[in-house]
Amino acid sequence: MEKRAFFRNRGLAWLLIAPQLLLVFLFFYWPTAQALYWAFTLEQPWGGGNQWVGLGNFEAIFSDGAYWNSIGVSFAYAVLATGIAMGGALVLALFVDRQLRGFRAYRSIFVWPYAIAAPAAAVAFRFIFSPDSGMIGALNALWPGLWDPLLNGPQALVMVVLCHAWIWIGYNFIFFLAGLQSIPKSLIEASAMDGSGALRRMVDIQLPLIAPTLFFLMVINLTGSFTDSFGIVDIMTQGGPAKGTEVMVYKIYFDGFKGLDYSGAAAQSIVLMLLVMGLTFVQFRWVERRVHYG
Repeated sequence: MEKRAFFRNRGLAWLLIAPQLLLVFLFFYWPTAQALYWAFTLEQPWGGGNQWVGLGNFEAIFSDGAYWNSIGVSFAYAVLATGIAMGGALVLALFVDRQLRGFRAYRSIFVWPYAIAAPAAAVAFRFIFSPDSGMIGALNALWPGLWDPLLNGPQALVMVVLCHAWIWIGYNFIFFLAGLQSIPKSLIEASAMDGSGALRRMVDIQLPLIAPTLFFLMVINLTGSFTDSFGIVDIMTQGGPAKGTEVMVYKIYFDGFKGLDYSGAAAQSIVLMLLVMGLTFVQFRWVERRVHYG
């Protein structure tokens, strides 16, 4: 007969989970409640309380062309960064998964970028992609104006995307390598004996078997692209040039702390939260259908 253990000391249970509940309340529920309050109210000039305006703040931001520009930049940033980070990590994991000389060293080296803080990486990439120094400076000397992210919006966007992708490659690499190593080697060996090349084995065997890992990383990377881009953009471009890299999360900061439009920034934060939730729902609702858990 199976015996079940019951934890009868409820006071101790609440005491143990109290620190976590306090952190969740202070850093999630309370800021969310404050953002909702600010999003539907408007602060009076020079203080004096808040006035209820309903959807007025949302109507103001949706009628602003600069806000729609930030949405477009955010989607471009997310798609490009996610594609490069996941594609690069998968290639590295496929190479390291093979029994080559020094593969154990590569496993640790490829993870290091994720341990670097985003602002520190942004400083390094800003120097690397400077139009006046290094290899790019030499190319600009031969072809003046070939690369100048200080004046060219698309080039600045490419620069910040590459920095973001470089950081996230290490994170994705860990999961891809774990997924590849969970595949029975007998399947790979049998396929090789049948004459399948490395590319064919990857498409027919490895990718279908790590589909759950691919789906998980796609959700995490897209979410991170919308929410973790502030440090990189602030250090490298500050949203410029000509708002070419002004992603949604940076515009929230700029309007709230620089423009002192707290209500408008709060409304933008609510829209960003709903957008991320919507993207996650779509991925779980339709994309996950194509994922087979074996």
